[in-house]
Amino acid sequence: MNDLGASLSAFMTRVAGPGRLDRLMRLSGGANMESWAFDWAGKGYVLRRAPSAEYMEGRPYGHADEAALVMAAHAGGVRAPEVVGVLGDGDGMGTGYVMHRVVAEVAPAKILAAPPPSLLADLARELARTHALPRATIPAAIPTMDTAAALAELKARFMAYGGDRPMIALAIKWCEDHLPVPADPVLVHGDYRMGNIMVDVAEETGGLAVVLDWELAHLGDAHEDLAYGCMTVWRFGRLDKPAFGVGGLDDFFAAYEAAGGAPVDRDRFHFWLVYRTLWWALGCLQMGQAWRSGADTTVERVVVGRRTAEQELDLLLLLEAEAPEAERLRALPASPPAAPGPVGEPVNREMVQAVRDWLEQAIKPRAEGHDKFEVAVAMNALGIVMRDLDAGVRAEEAALAGALLAGARTLAEPGLLAALRRAALDKLAVDSPKYAALARARSLWGGRE
Repeated sequence: MNDLGASLSAFMTRVAGPGRLDRLMRLSGGANMESWAFDWAGKGYVLRRAPSAEYMEGRPYGHADEAALVMAAHAGGVRAPEVVGVLGDGDGMGTGYVMHRVVAEVAPAKILAAPPPSLLADLARELARTHALPRATIPAAIPTMDTAAALAELKARFMAYGGDRPMIALAIKWCEDHLPVPADPVLVHGDYRMGNIMVDVAEETGGLAVVLDWELAHLGDAHEDLAYGCMTVWRFGRLDKPAFGVGGLDDFFAAYEAAGGAPVDRDRFHFWLVYRTLWWALGCLQMGQAWRSGADTTVERVVVGRRTAEQELDLLLLLEAEAPEAERLRALPASPPAAPGPVGEPVNREMVQAVRDWLEQAIKPRAEGHDKFEVAVAMNALGIVMRDLDAGVRAEEAALAGALLAGARTLAEPGLLAALRRAALDKLAVDSPKYAALARARSLWGGRE
């Protein structure tokens, strides 16, 4: 912290003039990059950075190009952050850039509890503005997405991770069979969702304040942005409001078109909803690989790696309409029987529970800031382990995954959909039992336990 403070003070003196660094604090969350809030000369700023070159490996462009894109979006009328300076090699802080801080709400739960009336239209408008940015203003380093090539890369990653998750194999095969014709490329934000926007939640003046996290931006199909924020996982429990957890799809599409966006193609939208759900399922697996390789040894990585089960359930909900009606109505097979209760010396699950209870009762109440966030993540990890030790459920089934990927087995096969449903329910009950779609799927499929 002291080293960062000294380096940041020198940087801010150069880009913003004399001042004093106050209230430097790391912000919670952030799957890949660090974010630090601070004051300089009485004004609020945020540093977004990767602390080392290793964090940027494999990315199509660096922070200098990302900052240039954010500046172009801001200049083009998008509510993007206002960049004040980009870190250089001599600044000693890794790579990144500093922005003016926006004071607004970022927590999805707080935003969605009482969203401003204009929010759905605001979300649509900012997407329309992003997609309309002139090509000449976009940095040359921003890549163009080839959907077929990107899908092939996802498939290769799946195989590298074991190629043994049936729901993911089913989704890859579906995407291969439903690949849309290429669209005219526009600037796609790539991570446009609740959690990456800030909202003024005031009753009278509320609305979208700023669009954050441009690191996945690329040129591609506008429907990708339209679909991504509508994924179940990014609606944070608001399952009755398919557009960002805020409203209905018809109203969202109408607002997008009214703001200058091109007409929405429903089939193309559905493809991208499946594709990005698949993408995030593999992204979760990738988090686990990052921990296993030693590239990122935080507990958060292994916990996110177990969120793959959320996306597998969502994929099945998106794709089960492909099955014949008789298969959709078939009863679920039974779950594996529960293990008997422990006797004698404490078993592994009880020892894990003791550690988790200690963290909750003795450590979490004293933790602050990012430390409090990390304690909560550790407790979540131990909870997964406890449930896993009791259930003994595994998601890997290589033979079935290979057959689905090859098209040798489909959802028309008697009993297959029911078996996949049961597997998805049981795995998610271990990995993420509070995920809202789990209760919904149990109700839809008759799988109440």
